[in-house]
Amino acid sequence: MLPNFAYIRARTKQEALNNLGSEGAHVHAGGTDILGCARAEVFEVEKIVSISRLEELRGITRSSDGSLRIGALTTISEIAQSPLVQESYPGLAQAAGDVASPQLRNQGTLGGNLCQRPRCWYFRGDFHCAKKGGDLCYAVEGENRYHAILGGDPCYIVHPSDTAPMLVALGAEIHISGAAGSRSMPLQDFFVLPDQDLSRENLLEPGEIVTEVLLPGASGIKSSYRKIRERGAWDFALVSVALAVRMNGSTIAEARLVLGGVAPVPWRAEAAERALIGKQPSPSVAADAAAAAVAGAQPLEQNAYKVLLAKGAILESLLAL
Repeated sequence: MLPNFAYIRARTKQEALNNLGSEGAHVHAGGTDILGCARAEVFEVEKIVSISRLEELRGITRSSDGSLRIGALTTISEIAQSPLVQESYPGLAQAAGDVASPQLRNQGTLGGNLCQRPRCWYFRGDFHCAKKGGDLCYAVEGENRYHAILGGDPCYIVHPSDTAPMLVALGAEIHISGAAGSRSMPLQDFFVLPDQDLSRENLLEPGEIVTEVLLPGASGIKSSYRKIRERGAWDFALVSVALAVRMNGSTIAEARLVLGGVAPVPWRAEAAERALIGKQPSPSVAADAAAAAVAGAQPLEQNAYKVLLAKGAILESLLAL
């Protein structure tokens, strides 16, 4: 049951930031995650501040230097269907098109997709788990078939976003505004592992909002997104592979490979990238990169299958080059 809360529909960004500065205030964009969190009592809600009127946070535009700006309130459907994204960043269009269902893609926003809370049933359920201040990650000895195989200790959540791994692979930068001003950082640095801070999944401070994501020019970049899930629609990724590669003739000059569904953050497989650079794509090179990507995996009792899934998905993605 939803708790009682105040609702503010901000008319300007400054009005939104002023209201978000109070305790118990949360931002509302598409609303596909926050209302579920409020109902499940994931956090206390005293005030919801809607930013849906802020047109400055919408839209997809290309700059003269070839970079692409995507406003935080741009819907997932708009990203998937954008000719600019489809032409220059096909992997991102694929990732956005794989998010949830058509209804949720029409409602959900890019900012919300990047900042959504974990879907772990212990975190969302009536369990005082480690992430909620308890002593145990119940997934370690419990039902853990959907949990992390990389970077999990002491909490084995997985990051639920499809767009985040692809954006990290493409070298995106995230822009944030708050009462103290604006700041930006590489999107890869935005996410926080449980051993760094159990209470959060990203560096967004109370009272701050994501305003936009900036993608560098994609000239010469090939990108793809491969998502494996239990059902063909709705489901979150069991494993996903975001790949961005720049070729020099038939040789891989640059490579960024990021895994989703396997770690508390979009997991950049830097060892796999090193195994690719300077090589010509081949089954043996792809197999070596896939093995390197999961070399540090520590699966739980019920999710070792994710190691094989990740290797297979990486192999497929690389051979498609």
